[in-house]
Amino acid sequence: MDHEHHRHYTNPQKQAEVIKDSLSDQFAEKAQHGHEDAMHKDISRPPHGEHGKDHHRMMIEDFKKRFLVSLVLSIPVITLSPMVQHILGFTLNVPYSIYIAFIFSSFIYFYGGWPFLKGLSEELKKMSLGMMTLIGVAITVAYSYSTAIVFGLKGMDFFWELATLIVIMLLGHWIEMKSVLGASKALELLVSMMPSEASLFKNGETIKVRIEDLQKGDLILVKPGEKAPADGVVEDGESYLNESMLTGESKPIKKLQGDKVIGGSINGNGALRVLVEHTGQESYLNKVITLVQEAQKTKSETQRLADRAARWLTYIALFAGIGTLTVWLILGKEFAFALERMVTVMVISCPHALGLAVPLVVAISTAVSAKNGLLIRNRTAFENSRKITTIIFDKTGTLTVGSHEVASVIVFGDIIDKREMLRLAAGVEQNSEHFIAQGILRKAKAEGITVPPSQAFNYLPGKGLEGNVEGRDVKVVGPNYLKDYTIEVPANNAEEGIETVVYVLVDAQPIGYITMRDQIRTESAGAIQVLKENGIKNLLLTGDNERVAKSVSDKLQMEGYLANVLPHQKQEKVKELQAKGEFVAMTGDGVNDAPALAQADVGIAVGSGTDVAAETADIILVNSNPQDIASLILFGKATYRKMIQNLIWATGYNVIALPLAAGVLYKQGIMISPAVGAALMSLSTVIVAINAQLLRRQLK
Repeated sequence: MDHEHHRHYTNPQKQAEVIKDSLSDQFAEKAQHGHEDAMHKDISRPPHGEHGKDHHRMMIEDFKKRFLVSLVLSIPVITLSPMVQHILGFTLNVPYSIYIAFIFSSFIYFYGGWPFLKGLSEELKKMSLGMMTLIGVAITVAYSYSTAIVFGLKGMDFFWELATLIVIMLLGHWIEMKSVLGASKALELLVSMMPSEASLFKNGETIKVRIEDLQKGDLILVKPGEKAPADGVVEDGESYLNESMLTGESKPIKKLQGDKVIGGSINGNGALRVLVEHTGQESYLNKVITLVQEAQKTKSETQRLADRAARWLTYIALFAGIGTLTVWLILGKEFAFALERMVTVMVISCPHALGLAVPLVVAISTAVSAKNGLLIRNRTAFENSRKITTIIFDKTGTLTVGSHEVASVIVFGDIIDKREMLRLAAGVEQNSEHFIAQGILRKAKAEGITVPPSQAFNYLPGKGLEGNVEGRDVKVVGPNYLKDYTIEVPANNAEEGIETVVYVLVDAQPIGYITMRDQIRTESAGAIQVLKENGIKNLLLTGDNERVAKSVSDKLQMEGYLANVLPHQKQEKVKELQAKGEFVAMTGDGVNDAPALAQADVGIAVGSGTDVAAETADIILVNSNPQDIASLILFGKATYRKMIQNLIWATGYNVIALPLAAGVLYKQGIMISPAVGAALMSLSTVIVAINAQLLRRQLK
């Protein structure tokens, strides 16, 4: 990632302001100047302070005010229109009615139409014609012609069409701004999750400090009900933390000594002493925000297609408008009629909805994804997830838990019960950081066993360890120790090559054994099944031995596996599949699997907690949950469908509306007035916005 996108905003309130202000500026600029790509500008700009916040509120309120004022003023204009009176069958003999309509219409044109006139000017200066050009030209032509009618030109004025056109366009823009800005709510909510203060242990007491003053290595207290102020590791205490808004995990997660804590997660009933690991820009939450911001401003292939379509539609609309005017004049129609047709064509052709179709889906999908633990770094890869035909799974930490857990506790005879043997083994193992020791300790805690203290701890290199527990000599050793000392034990029931076996000896007497294995995640089978149902092949690639790979593959009913694979061999396997025409996704931890992740068409880094910065991956799954991989692909398909639906709607209605506006069915008595054209165009915008919002339901 570019360094310019990693600005250091440690204060959550300030960071929230930055995000709000920069987003507001983009959409305000879009509304005022008509830039279709305004929302893709750099949203990592420096903060604008209170000015930015006021600007945000002012832009929404400004459009609302212009709409309401223009709406009120349009009532007398419409009422006094001879055409409206004729259509509705009533007559009002108001003196100087045309001059009254002219005065009100002038105010509507200059006040209500100002955003469009300003946008027209900006686009002409930059020679980048777009939506604002169409609207600006349409209302200017209508106003100029109607004004000429007031002062002597023969014909019928367009004041009521002008008024309704501006009112409806203002309403459409106002709704658009509210809808687009609403897409950033989830991102702002993430920012607001961080507390402003932390309880720091200092000189034997706790003091309140600002979170921006926290440093790596500080020891902090997270009280019950508080939000964790920084990423860290539990030094002491036990509690359940709610990480749902950060990772999408619905259940509170139990945190014990050594477990990682994510800043912004909500503490339960227990108090925790946490050693700070990451603050500021290094924090998990900040990385999430940065990834979402970059994804929202990155244009994908679909977005670039929408931009090109909007630009061409503008040129087509201008050509069609001028052509319509010319043709009707050649056919002998009066100028007023030809002008009305031209105005209607140009209004209907406005690519307003097209400019909103894809960007709004992008903003919503990235924010919703982040809330559910799917962090999108590459928009194109995310959209391309719909093309995946084969997905390669790394085993450890993805389909399996990634840590050796106790599979069984077996005692010999009735010398001791299982619980007591596990208690004694844990007493010795608490002095070790080995994965076997940690697995036994986790099992003891899960069983509610109080681990006794131990003394005279001693490593037995390559064989195990020993210590004195409550006056008894306890050893936890592997098969090599038994072989070296010719100690006979009953045969074990461990699966060779899959499970690890350690024996427990008390006072030199073997009393039983414990088997350990990397457990398959409970969600893995369901994830594989969902992929199969969607026609996606799955393969297991692992550095583990043949027995382990076959065991996992068989239990999950996968379509193949490859064992004893080195990182570079995984990359070669991806290349082989791609050469066969497969569209390949690769899942891995983002470090050892980096070559394969980079080679794959879609690289998916799987890593929990704060390990989210897998630079080679396109998409990061926070929870290490294989079901999220299936959800990702389905959500990618849903997102693409919404984009295509919006593009079709935003452009498709022109196929019918444009010919009708031009008057091809005039002899059959079917025509679209400028006001109806404005209504259709605004309705298209509203439909596109609502359709994009429906995407929020896909991950719930």
